[in-house]
Amino acid sequence: MSSSPIYQNTVSKEQKKQLAADLTKLRKEAYADLSLDDFKHLKKMERWGRACSVLGYGTAWIIPNPISAFLISVGNVNRWANMAHPILHGGYDKIEGVPKRYTSKGFAQGKRRMIDWPDWIPVAGWHQEHNRLHHYRLGEDLDPSQLEKNLDWMRVSKLPMWLKYTIVALFSTLWKPIYYSQSALKELRVLKAKNKEEADKVPTSSNIKVWSPFHAEGKEYWMKCILPYAGFRFILIPLLFLPLGFAAVVSVFITSIIAEVFANMHSFLVILPNHTGDDVPRFEDQAVGKDEFYYRQIVGSVNFNTGSNLTDFMHGWLNYQIEHHLWPALPLSQYQKLQPKVKALCEKHGVEYKQESVFTRLRKTVDVMVGKTSMVWDQKETPDTIPAKAEKAKVESKVESIVEKVTPVETVEKVRKVS
Repeated sequence: MSSSPIYQNTVSKEQKKQLAADLTKLRKEAYADLSLDDFKHLKKMERWGRACSVLGYGTAWIIPNPISAFLISVGNVNRWANMAHPILHGGYDKIEGVPKRYTSKGFAQGKRRMIDWPDWIPVAGWHQEHNRLHHYRLGEDLDPSQLEKNLDWMRVSKLPMWLKYTIVALFSTLWKPIYYSQSALKELRVLKAKNKEEADKVPTSSNIKVWSPFHAEGKEYWMKCILPYAGFRFILIPLLFLPLGFAAVVSVFITSIIAEVFANMHSFLVILPNHTGDDVPRFEDQAVGKDEFYYRQIVGSVNFNTGSNLTDFMHGWLNYQIEHHLWPALPLSQYQKLQPKVKALCEKHGVEYKQESVFTRLRKTVDVMVGKTSMVWDQKETPDTIPAKAEKAKVESKVESIVEKVTPVETVEKVRKVS
């Protein structure tokens, strides 16, 4: 634990227990409410994303331009945030009548990889890094998405602050291929390790092996992450416009590069601020029990502005981060219904529910990344354990005082009276 400030946990065990009980009831209501309407809503979001991609590419061949690039990028982010994310969590698995390709067992699997979710990130690695570790070790050192820990090297460096902010800005344009894909591969290698000793030897992104195609790890990175996606996005798609002339191919290629930068920046904006800020706690150990788990998902997450389908679509439904972390395997449309109910329950039980503009949260996130501010550590003592601890300390203090002043025989007798 660092010298970071302590998160003032004013929630007792009894409050956490009552909150968990209410949330469990709400979860049952949500699952009972599942229907094909939730799937129809997903299909609607898919059509919105497809429309953006079609409009973007349909105009990209004319001349390289930021409008076409923006539309392509929105379609790109939609495939990850609004489609792959909820589907691979199993959000539509329990709805009868949903085609297999829209379930966690069929989406982006095998030949459908580049059809369903063309991306830098390997599906299996995403499942381990995000679905398992991030969601169930949130805010701990074992959370691979713990931004403050991952960027400690820059936070403590003596680089001028302007340079740190510049590095973050550049990082936002390439973070998926250089950060997320490497993180996903690393966690997948750790999972496949035969023992702890082998897992400890898995190289991190600071090791040249994970980048060089002349090493096994680097070769895997290039063959599974870089070449398939780059070939699809920057070679295959532009070549489809060859009948319109070579200039059209070049125009689509350039616009696709710009779109990729936009997509990285867009996803950076709506993903990284979800669990970072000087008001978001980190945790020293793993949550034990449902009461503590629910509590951590709420105080360790941040919502953005919510409401309309358009607002939620542009946020990639990551503006419902609290509700999503409570119940990852729910359809997108259910979060819209649950959000006001969860917020009301938090207010009822005295649990902090953070919700701010994504741009406000971005500023707080970047400040943590560069070391200007720090996240807070959740205190282990709660209002119902502090009095007992204080009483114990008081007794121990009396015992120490007696031991210092009397003989061994007298000590035994007086300690008995104190206890």
